[in-house]
Amino acid sequence: MNKLARRSILTTRSDPDPRLDYIVTLGGDIENMSPTGVEVRYVPDRLIIEPLSFGRYLETLGGLAWGSLEEIAVTVLDDVNNETVARWIQVTVSAHRPDASNVGTHNVIMEDRQPRWDNPRLLARLKQR
Repeated sequence: MNKLARRSILTTRSDPDPRLDYIVTLGGDIENMSPTGVEVRYVPDRLIIEPLSFGRYLETLGGLAWGSLEEIAVTVLDDVNNETVARWIQVTVSAHRPDASNVGTHNVIMEDRQPRWDNPRLLARLKQR
C-alpha cells in the first residue's frame, strides 16, 4: 500500500478552538503483531483525527510487513503529522515479547514539534513512559 492510500484512512475534522493548546491521545493495538501497542499524543493546530479512523488505520498497519518497531513509529509519526500538522506530536510503539531472549519489552518513542512552538507547562503534565 502506498503512503497516500494509507494516509487517506486518517480522516480529520476542524479543531474546535485552535487558539487553545490541549493534548489529544489516541491508542490501540496492531493485532497481527504479537501485540504491538501504538499511542499517539498530540497538540492540535487546525485539525484533529477522527478516533474511529485511527482504529481503521491501525488495522491497516496490521496487514503490512514491518521490519522493526522503529519503522512503525516513523511511519505513524509521518502519517499523523502529514494529516494534522500538529503543533507537537509524540508516538509510542510498544511490544511485549516474552519469547525474545532476555528482552521482555521493546519501546520506541518519537517526538516532533512545529518550529517556535513550545508549551513546557502543558507537556510537563504528561506522564513519562
